[in-house]
Amino acid sequence: MFLDVDGSLLDFALDPNGVVTPEGLQRDIATLHVALDGAVALVSGRAIDAIDDVLGALRQVPAAGLHGLERREAGGAYFAPPPAPDALDAVHAEAQHVAVAFPGAVAERKGPNLALHWRAAPEAQDAFRAFAAAALRLLPEYRVQAGDHVLELRPGGESADKGTAVEAFLQQAPFRGRRPVFVGDDLTDEHAFAVVNARDGISILVGDRDASVARWQLANPTAVRAWLHALATATATGVHA
Repeated sequence: MFLDVDGSLLDFALDPNGVVTPEGLQRDIATLHVALDGAVALVSGRAIDAIDDVLGALRQVPAAGLHGLERREAGGAYFAPPPAPDALDAVHAEAQHVAVAFPGAVAERKGPNLALHWRAAPEAQDAFRAFAAAALRLLPEYRVQAGDHVLELRPGGESADKGTAVEAFLQQAPFRGRRPVFVGDDLTDEHAFAVVNARDGISILVGDRDASVARWQLANPTAVRAWLHALATATATGVHA
């Protein structure tokens, strides 16, 4: 089981640092982690440190952060993201200047990544899009990745995404040889949906976004949490769900 964090497990907040972790969620995921012999992983656009900040009781759970650029495996091995280029400091500083003009907009540094959020300031979208396109001249090894009310400047070309993270987990115990489930909401989750579909897995879109390859759907994070709670409860009572 592979679980996206923001927009899937957790409701979005206007500021990504303002998310709330509902009571019982971490307990349910921990229960499933044990029941599936460790075959549960968190797959997020957040850095792994940031995942641990909001889901701190799940530090023993494998995780992929920064859209697949870093990974914590079941055995404890850690694969770090590439180092940030020197130019990223200047790009981040300039992005913050752009954000100041739009109260509520956020330029978030995530290791080698830079996320430009406009959920709380929709009028910043055009300015951030123009800024991201111009910033690529200073970051030639980077690309722009679109998400839900966010653009992210990130390294790696096409070599790392949530799909490659899921593929890497599926090559090793305890995931190897098992039917995968992926729960996600964003455009960045489509790579993982495709990997799961190719393995006859269960791909679950959270929300009603159009043009997804996911084959199943849950309405919102509240529905995801209710589903996970039902699975965890059934597991704890010995009932198959």
